[in-house]
Amino acid sequence: MRLYVTFTSPYARLARILVIEKGLTQRVAIIEAKTRTVASPYYAINPSGRVPYLIDDAGVGMEDSQLICAYLDALDGAPRFHATVRSADWTYRRAEASARSLCDGLSVWVREMHRPDNERSPALLAHEVARSERLADVFEGQVAEPLWAGAPGMAHLILAAALDVARKRGPGDLTRGRRRLAAWHQQMSELPSLQATALP
Repeated sequence: MRLYVTFTSPYARLARILVIEKGLTQRVAIIEAKTRTVASPYYAINPSGRVPYLIDDAGVGMEDSQLICAYLDALDGAPRFHATVRSADWTYRRAEASARSLCDGLSVWVREMHRPDNERSPALLAHEVARSERLADVFEGQVAEPLWAGAPGMAHLILAAALDVARKRGPGDLTRGRRRLAAWHQQMSELPSLQATALP
């Protein structure tokens, strides 16, 4: 299988984490895609130009980190990050959706900051910073709950990836001044799969 990524995308990182966590490093080749480039050869592979993009053993391609992560997790018939019990747990699913909202908003901020100075929207940037601070406050209150203390699921991976984006490429460290969130993030950051896929 071939997994097309960029090494700065938190969404591609989630797929790379699953490759490691599921013991698929010998089965899935990680290939860096050239995105946001005129006439990139990657567009012939994935016309949308987005990452991650997985081509499976049958040569069939699939896009979207949620789909790809679920597919990789299910390959051995024993999904750990998309367990059936979690799909029926609305508390867990709400937490995962909130983590994804944080990641999405930070990604919008990063893309906006890559525009020329005179094309950036101060209102949009301020909106995403405020959103990230509000959500970080929510997670500061939540991470002490049992849901966040158990075996990692996608919610855990998404939140950890989002916090890394904020600190390394985004508006700043969202764990600063949030003691519980900082401790939780430090513990998650010790996972070998997160260390191996750390953002540049």
